Amino acid sequence: MEFRKGSIEGVEVRSYRKFIDERGWLAELFRHDELPAEFHPAMAYVSVTLPGVLRGPHEHVDQADLFCWVGPGDFKVTLWDNRKESPTYLNRMELFFGTNHPGSVAVPRGVVHCYRCVSQEPGWVFNAPNRLFMGPGRKEAVDEIRHEDDPENPFVRDERARRSLTR
Repeated sequence: MEFRKGSIEGVEVRSYRKFIDERGWLAELFRHDELPAEFHPAMAYVSVTLPGVLRGPHEHVDQADLFCWVGPGDFKVTLWDNRKESPTYLNRMELFFGTNHPGSVAVPRGVVHCYRCVSQEPGWVFNAPNRLFMGPGRKEAVDEIRHEDDPENPFVRDERARRSLTR
């Protein structure tokens, strides 16, 4: 399987507009009137990723994610269109978000995704998925295909090949 650089159908990428005053700044993470219904959040969480750490690649069968990066920290985000029915099947996107470029990515179900903290400081990530983790009452299986558990998966091989080209 070989991926090519290109946009991915259904992925929503937004840079944030900061509203700055003497107190600091504010940026809207999402608005229901600007976000397609398939991405409307069911829950939210924040995580911290240490410098150099890669989270993913993985994908969801039913869940869509709405990741937001505002800092601290900076991230390289990679997405692969793994949906055979998609017009952008086998496309790959690379984006950078965080302190230096705050923004968000809405990731549709079936799109493989990962992010790496590329700053010298730990980075914070906010996610507002459209499904509850493990369903209501945490009684369902986790909706996740963890490609990172397979060292021979095409996404890790693709990431390693691109990293070796840039060294």
